[in-house]
Amino acid sequence: MKKGVVYLVGAGPGDPELISVKGMRVLREADCIIYDYLAEKSLLDGLDCEIIYVGKQGSNHTLKQDDINELIAAKALEGKTVVRLKGGDSFIFGRGGEEAELLVEKGIPFVVIPGISSFYSAPAYAGIPLTHRDFSNAFEVISGHRRSDADDTEDVNFPEFDPEKTFVFLMGMKNLQHISKTLIEEKNFPAETPVGIISWGTRPEQRVVTSTLSKIADAVEKAELTPPAIIIMGGVVTLRDKLRWFDTQPLFGKKIVVTRTRNQASKLTKILTALGARTIEFPTIEIKKMDDLSSFRKSLASINQYNWIVFTSQNAISIFFEELFAAGKDARALGGIKIAVIGKASGDELKQYGIIPDMIPEKFVAESLLDEFKKQNVSGQKIFIPCSAEARMTLTDGLNAMGADAERVHIYIAVKPVHTDEKFLDKVKNADIITFTSSSTVTNFFAMIPETKAVLASIGPVTTDTIVGHGYKPAITADEFTVDGLVSAMMTFYSE
Repeated sequence: MKKGVVYLVGAGPGDPELISVKGMRVLREADCIIYDYLAEKSLLDGLDCEIIYVGKQGSNHTLKQDDINELIAAKALEGKTVVRLKGGDSFIFGRGGEEAELLVEKGIPFVVIPGISSFYSAPAYAGIPLTHRDFSNAFEVISGHRRSDADDTEDVNFPEFDPEKTFVFLMGMKNLQHISKTLIEEKNFPAETPVGIISWGTRPEQRVVTSTLSKIADAVEKAELTPPAIIIMGGVVTLRDKLRWFDTQPLFGKKIVVTRTRNQASKLTKILTALGARTIEFPTIEIKKMDDLSSFRKSLASINQYNWIVFTSQNAISIFFEELFAAGKDARALGGIKIAVIGKASGDELKQYGIIPDMIPEKFVAESLLDEFKKQNVSGQKIFIPCSAEARMTLTDGLNAMGADAERVHIYIAVKPVHTDEKFLDKVKNADIITFTSSSTVTNFFAMIPETKAVLASIGPVTTDTIVGHGYKPAITADEFTVDGLVSAMMTFYSE
């Protein structure tokens, strides 16, 4: 059997957007991914391959390192493309060198794809540069422990103090008290040396504690800071108050529930995560095509009879074109037909099929679209509206009142997913913010979680009315009825 290949990939420090383009590409091409505790789990979403967890958390090891090495080799010898995914960079305190040695011994080809290391990225996200002309012209990176079979600190290579250096310790939280004491008593470090501890750097969970070398251990204990964490020492730490940027954002650290469907949640989740929020994906709707599409397919077969097609959602657009292509047709079949959409997101979705909408209302609701149609002479014109079974009758009734022949056909239904994990439901219930992007998300949410004290955020007035109908008043309603508008409204709310 032909040998496979192993990619030793650094996943970066935690922010999923900090993995390299090449690293992301080989993840998508992998037959098998073997990943660690500190590799960001969202990087694995949607990947269709064998995924094996071999993480080490403190003294709790899923597998010993020798066994991990053998597992990587065994999967490659099966002829598979194997990705060994590790947090940070696998060649910086990541045991990647040991894994590569075994691959060489077994004659297995491998490729190293470097990752962004936490030793400089976590301080950067905390507003602490490693070098600065006023404080430091060099830096030194030290492992807080070196071998698992040695005493906790006997193998630590403690540096000598240099006032023009920055010192970074990785994996040193367990030994922080001893490290501080040793540096002061044996390595000539001043007790007042500025120190910063960055826990879960680059992630929404990031927390930072600053103090002096003699007091840092007590400060960390008081703050209940936990590993993984970076210890950074030197004058550059004093720049944090001036340069901090990541954890000063309005939504930083906020636990925000995203109730959209799984395939639509990603955009909102990515935006919120980039702003430092801690997102909880809790899809309250699942889109299902109608079992009986015979009426829709009959209309589709004679689509050129219509003057207008109106799409009220992205879901309607994707299902429409899926059926159009299945019928052996493409966008050319819509030549001569004008198309209207409600909302920028639907307009962007339509452009994916090579079509620019003829009409998008100023406000992304049916009433605003009707105002636009009033400017047209649609009397006697045939208007096709493929939509959800739950869609309001506002559009159809309004167009018919103008003398148009509006034909509404249900092509999908939004059903409620099943969530049975009580701990997860409590996590959702106790979030800081719950976002709603449609009336369906509201109705299904309160069917599963009748009560919450979270701040409620609505994408627009129709969704807000539905929330009010359930006995709640949303604190946030977007002025622009889009995902971007919703995020902007949340940021404004927490900035005031």
